[in-house]
Amino acid sequence: MPRTRSLEGEHLAFWRERHLCTLSTLGADGAPHVVPVGAVVDLDGEEPRAWVITSAGVQKTVNAQRDPRVAICQVDGGRWSTLYGTAEVLDDPAAVAEAERRYAERYRQPRENPRRVALRVSITRVVGNV
Repeated sequence: MPRTRSLEGEHLAFWRERHLCTLSTLGADGAPHVVPVGAVVDLDGEEPRAWVITSAGVQKTVNAQRDPRVAICQVDGGRWSTLYGTAEVLDDPAAVAEAERRYAERYRQPRENPRRVALRVSITRVVGNV
């Protein structure tokens, strides 16, 4: 049975490792839309957040603008963790640059994308088995 976790110790270390994730958003019909993404945990502010870079107008962005409830999951063998939260779609250059910087630290420098936006997810719950 999944247990609620906090983003510290081994659980936070798992989110610092380089793993691809899945982002789940809700489609207009309520069906889940699940896509692979790179996600980065941010504990620098008052509340925990996650960042995802994507493009304006793609389905995950459209879904998050309509219904901000999202889940980000990563799996490595028997270890897994899911972050639940609410997403904001940000297109201002400072927010996009921050998301790109964080993405580059965990993964690699992202390719140029003039349509890039950032999803900033306020994390409300963490579950997993790490």
